[in-house]
Amino acid sequence: MSLTLSEKALAVKPSSTLAITAKAKELKEKGIDVVGFGAGEPDFNTPENICEAAIKAINEGFTKYTPASGINELKQAISDKFKKFNNIDYKPSQIVISNGGKHSLTNVFEAILNPGDEVIIPAPYWLSYPEIVKLAGGVPVFVRGEKEQGYKIDAAQLQAVTTEKTKAIILNTPSNPTGMIYSESELKEIADYAIKNDVYVVADEMYEYLVYNGEKHVSIASFNEEIYKRTITVSGLAKSYSMTGWRIGYTGSSEEIAKLMSSIQSHQTSNPNSIAQKAAVEALTGDQSAVNMMLGEFDKRRKYMYDRFLEMPYVSVIEPLGAFYVFVDLSQLLDKTYKDEKIGSAARVASILINDYNVAVVPCADFGFDDHIRLSYAISVEQIDKGLTRIEKFLGDIK
Repeated sequence: MSLTLSEKALAVKPSSTLAITAKAKELKEKGIDVVGFGAGEPDFNTPENICEAAIKAINEGFTKYTPASGINELKQAISDKFKKFNNIDYKPSQIVISNGGKHSLTNVFEAILNPGDEVIIPAPYWLSYPEIVKLAGGVPVFVRGEKEQGYKIDAAQLQAVTTEKTKAIILNTPSNPTGMIYSESELKEIADYAIKNDVYVVADEMYEYLVYNGEKHVSIASFNEEIYKRTITVSGLAKSYSMTGWRIGYTGSSEEIAKLMSSIQSHQTSNPNSIAQKAAVEALTGDQSAVNMMLGEFDKRRKYMYDRFLEMPYVSVIEPLGAFYVFVDLSQLLDKTYKDEKIGSAARVASILINDYNVAVVPCADFGFDDHIRLSYAISVEQIDKGLTRIEKFLGDIK
């Protein structure tokens, strides 16, 4: 008998965003001045009041196991936040705190999917969605939101791919990678579809605080009792509070699903980090001025990057209204040549930029759009300016 490895594990794609970030880091360590637009991570330090809460927890000995689904104090803070910000009534017993947003999504799909169940994933999508679905035994079904639709999908498109195996749809607003936001009317149509077809909505609202131009974040679970019962709302503290390394994500769902996720988590990870949970309580209930400051800075960077791209040849963008990404259409560029060779793909553009211009961007084939790249503006304006100037130089070298 020969030893074999898991076919499911072998089929998992490595993260292209992490690969680009690692490449940029490797070059920086060699002393090369690289501008990295890759990571979906704020460049700000975690606010001081949150750090102090963590230190206090350590000093007070809050360093032991907690309940598998999180401490009641944090569940109550999340429950209050859901009511105030999202207009959703989740009791603490309906909340599960996990080791980051990815872990929350993993819990969700392991709790609701049986082998062969289909999950509709609108494209462009965050590249981890299909991998998490497949690891949970599900089958991703992709629906393309074209640029002319603002990279969003509608209920008619969902209905067209719905089968008897459809179990859930993923809804990400504000969106990674596009920065687009679903309006209330668009969400209501999707809610009607979900109710009609009796499918779950996995609402990934990780970037919910990061909206601009007077736009408002709307949670699909807030509309009525029928969509509320079918929605699992996923969020976390990583992006809005600059707490990416603290690994705190959470879900609101029915008590039945919450119990399943808690049971799964108890066997896989025991509990979320005790110290990070205390820090998260402070994040949600303490001074919010640092969060508002970061939002203002992201908005300045967003406008600057968007305006610069409007002036560049061969590329086009739609103004992002949320998150901290610009999704760049390269379709006019791919038939051009660079160093006497046809460019051909966004992946080659990314390779040229990192190797010849010391700029790291994320090619988006793994996001469902192979003629686009994603740039994060979660870096300083000075770095954005430097990186965009290098991209302009590349575009000027195109023939």
